[in-house]
Amino acid sequence: MKTLFTWRRILLGLAAAGIISQCSAFSFGGAEKAVIIPPPALDETTQARSETAVFAGGCFWGVQGVFQHVKGVKNAVSGYAGGAASTAQYERVSNGNTGHAESVEVTFDPAQVSYGTLLQIYFSVAHNPTELNRQGPDSGTQYRSAIFTKNAEQQRVAQAYITQLDAAHAFDKPIVTKLETFNGFYPAEEEHQDFLTEHPTYPYIVINDLPKVAQLKQLYPDRYQEQPVLVKAGM
Repeated sequence: MKTLFTWRRILLGLAAAGIISQCSAFSFGGAEKAVIIPPPALDETTQARSETAVFAGGCFWGVQGVFQHVKGVKNAVSGYAGGAASTAQYERVSNGNTGHAESVEVTFDPAQVSYGTLLQIYFSVAHNPTELNRQGPDSGTQYRSAIFTKNAEQQRVAQAYITQLDAAHAFDKPIVTKLETFNGFYPAEEEHQDFLTEHPTYPYIVINDLPKVAQLKQLYPDRYQEQPVLVKAGM
């Protein structure tokens, strides 16, 4: 389903007009429940001190918010991947016909958190990998579940993990996450960066995204850091 006016975009417009200032009785969709899953049997081996991974899993506000609270993550930027640079703008991507997915580029220290651990958090907390072209209240290919692998090792680890989880029936339905070739990442507009932290009373954030951060803290206490790593702090 391709729709120009998602609930999230309606809320953005209302907030910009000053109509929404506090979370009240709004209920658009609902948070996906986290799923407890085993760690990957195969993980990446690297001596690098810095690496990047690109994940798409619905609205980038929540995905960014989750990874910003993971120890070992040095930066998590909301943006677009899968399409051309010329169409990497929020209004264009929201039409659902650019090839882009709302994505998050995660820069991390593999000595502190492995690529496999990020995948575990991505599949279990950050989004529902069994939903095809939708997450929560948002529908369209721009909200698809996708991993844009940066190299052959990431591809190998991600594919092996999907196979492992499906074989173990970790979810009620098969995983639909696509492994897509990385062809560029384009940061989203400034107003989309650190959105969860800056707008904790936004109805969409309260209902769909803050529960994900709470689930990260509950399921992965050793991986959780209270202070998020913010994009704008380094600008």
